[in-house]
Amino acid sequence: MTEILTDKPIFPVMGEELGAHNAIAIDLSKDNEALNQVNLADSQQFCSYVDSLRESQEKKYGLGGYLENRVIYTRSHVFATDSAIFRNIHLGVDIWASAGSSVFCPVEGVIHSCQDNAGFGNYGPTVILEHVLRGNKIYSLYGHLAKADLGLFYPGKQIRAGEILGHLGEEKENGNWPSHLHFQLIQDLEGLTGDYPGVCRDSEIGHYAQNCPNPNNWLNCELLQPIY
Repeated sequence: MTEILTDKPIFPVMGEELGAHNAIAIDLSKDNEALNQVNLADSQQFCSYVDSLRESQEKKYGLGGYLENRVIYTRSHVFATDSAIFRNIHLGVDIWASAGSSVFCPVEGVIHSCQDNAGFGNYGPTVILEHVLRGNKIYSLYGHLAKADLGLFYPGKQIRAGEILGHLGEEKENGNWPSHLHFQLIQDLEGLTGDYPGVCRDSEIGHYAQNCPNPNNWLNCELLQPIY
C-alpha cells in the first residue's frame, strides 16, 4: 500500500514541513503518568495542558497519536462501547496548534463528504477527501476544523494539492478539544459519509490498522512513528 500512498508529491498539510525545528511529540498514551493530574473532562484544563507542552519548548506544533493507546477518551461517552469499555486506540495523527491555523490539501482529490460531527468529544467539523492514486482510491479525513469552513465545500468539488482545506477550530466548535487537526488515511470508508471512526478498541486493531495506514506516509516526519 505504501506505493499507492506516495506516488505523487505531497504538499505539507500545515503548509510547512513538520520536524524537530517546529514541533514536539506529545505523549497522550496510557503510560503518561502526568495525565493523572489533569481533569480530562475539563476542556479548559486539558487545553492548558497540551498548549503548555508546546509553549514550554517554543514549538508551533505538537504531534503524535497513530495507534497510541490512550486513556483520554474516557472523557466522552462518544467513545463508549458500553457503560464500562471505551475505545482507546487512536487511528490518526494529531497535529496540535493554535486555533485558526490553516490546513492544506496534501494530494489532489475531490470532496467525498463533509459535515459537523457535533457533540462533546466528537470530531466537530470534518472534511473527507477522495484521492485516486494509480487507479486505487484512498481517503483522507480532517477533523476538528472551524465550522465556517464547511460552507466552502460540497461533494465532488475538486481540490488541488496546496489548496487550503480549512482552519483549526476553537474548542467551542471542534468537539471541545484543544485545537488540533485529526489527520487520518482510510482505504475503505465502509459506507460512511462525513465521518469515520478515529479510535477503535484493542480487539479491533487488526482490522483498523490495515484499513487506516500510518498517516506519516504523507507527513514524513521523523518525530512520528516509522513509516510502514
